[in-house]
Amino acid sequence: MARVLAVANQKGGVAKTTTAHSLGAGLAELGERVLLVDLDPQACLTYSLGIDPDGLDRSLHDVLAGRAEAADVLVKAGDLALLPSTIDLAGAEVHLMSRTGREHVLARALRPLDAEYDTVLIDCPPSLGVLTINGLTAAGEVIVPLQCETLGQRGVGQLLETINDVRSFTNPDLAVRGLVATMFDGRTRHSREVLDDLEGRYGVAVLGEPIPKSVRFAEAPGRGRSILTHAPRSAGAEAYRAIARLLHEEGSR
Repeated sequence: MARVLAVANQKGGVAKTTTAHSLGAGLAELGERVLLVDLDPQACLTYSLGIDPDGLDRSLHDVLAGRAEAADVLVKAGDLALLPSTIDLAGAEVHLMSRTGREHVLARALRPLDAEYDTVLIDCPPSLGVLTINGLTAAGEVIVPLQCETLGQRGVGQLLETINDVRSFTNPDLAVRGLVATMFDGRTRHSREVLDDLEGRYGVAVLGEPIPKSVRFAEAPGRGRSILTHAPRSAGAEAYRAIARLLHEEGSR
């Protein structure tokens, strides 16, 4: 049975897609069979894997609309498998709102793939709408990327409240696996203070070491690569590898 992790934060620009891609690549390096799910209509994860969303005939939107099976939409990107997104997925919000059991559509779509993968990583959109609720309902655990600055913390409490609602109504076993501190600038006192405050403020563990800010992260998507292949010896790549090892060891127990 696959371990399903949702990567979620309704605030944009916190390296959510980078975290999903990098952890997927790190787990694949460790020999895991990894499926990435691009649940964001902006299709940034799809693009980051070197796949042109505009050139796809079918996407996750067709799966959620009931027009295709997930297995028929899958694409390969190196060692990773992907359920890709296109801008059409923006229409899924409206379509799902009229469906009975709308929160469970993604979970049902992923179920036939369960035995094919060790880990499924769902890149949720930067909102708390029905798509994100689908991602949280399908997942067993949530990873929350969080930028180490004051404004980066603002939405985390709201996200944790939404997770509690999901536990109450659709997924009682959903757990928060931890925070990933991203875009960390250790030269500033502010970043260090925010990092030191995270666990006490939210009662949620910070996974691994903070991910340092680097231009390498901005370069990698344009080359269709993760930071682990674009700059494999960089501090950012090693920080994500360490978190991937932690997740892999947990999954192997």
